[in-house]
Amino acid sequence: MVAALNQIEKVIQNIEQVVVGKRNEIELSLVAFFAGGHVLLEDVPGVGKTMMVKALARSFGAEFKRLQFTPDLLPSDVTGVSIYNQRSEQFEFRPGPIMANIVLADEINRTSPKTQSALLEALEEGSVTVDGETLFLEKPFMVMATQNPIEYAGTFPLPEAQLDRFLLKLNLGYPTEIEELEILNRLQNHQPLDSLEAVMSIEEVKNIQAEIISVVVSEEVKMYIIELVHETRKHRSIELGVSPRGTIALMKAAQVYAFLKGRAYVLPDDVKYLAPFVLSHRIMLTAETRMSNRTSEELIRSILEHVRVPVSQRRLTRS
Repeated sequence: MVAALNQIEKVIQNIEQVVVGKRNEIELSLVAFFAGGHVLLEDVPGVGKTMMVKALARSFGAEFKRLQFTPDLLPSDVTGVSIYNQRSEQFEFRPGPIMANIVLADEINRTSPKTQSALLEALEEGSVTVDGETLFLEKPFMVMATQNPIEYAGTFPLPEAQLDRFLLKLNLGYPTEIEELEILNRLQNHQPLDSLEAVMSIEEVKNIQAEIISVVVSEEVKMYIIELVHETRKHRSIELGVSPRGTIALMKAAQVYAFLKGRAYVLPDDVKYLAPFVLSHRIMLTAETRMSNRTSEELIRSILEHVRVPVSQRRLTRS
């Protein structure tokens, strides 16, 4: 585990050469990557969403593709298309941008629901179907999708089924004055991303993922996760609670996070920290709750305050 943690720390430091003051967000992105999940980055333009995705891909030497979503984008522009070759008199498949290790789906809410749905199979099954043939995507595979929360003109909100397929939802936020000064200093003479090199191979990623599977999740912690999820399903302010897919996502994310912290077991504190990022985008608030300007994140944190933490695990935390 020690060797793996040293490698992961190198990856974080490598990304921090490009992304200033966002260590927590970088760690959470790595949680999704090693868990085999996907990330929805929602924030205002210009805060470094695209830069972080590119830095992440370069740090692993992973194949990276960018897909700019627009209203006229077609599903075949995502998955690929078969084109007839007149010389060979056969159809040849031209893979789409989804055929990569890390895919940046930029401004995902600017394309039509039909094209958005082309991502569903890839996000959940790790495969795409073209002309009736199922093509499996090479692992590791992660989609990091960005969307702007304030420009609603010409946008198509993501349906619940698609939101549920993102392991985490993150917000980068504006940098502090000191962090913004550091950004200016770094960019004054050159672009740090241009000199960024890989510090971990894809094969090493797969080895670490194999280690993470063995991270222990006790029955008490599993029940704690289940109680949190079930509370979202019966809360009077929530119209649609977290699905079983969300339950699994929270457990997997907790395993990775515990590993990143150097532990071979998951604590309730891991679950409490990750719950707002994993669960908030999976719930639908009632109309009355939305009218009162309460957010999904606030409701999840409220639920965390009221659900009892397993006693045996609290003792373990103090020791």
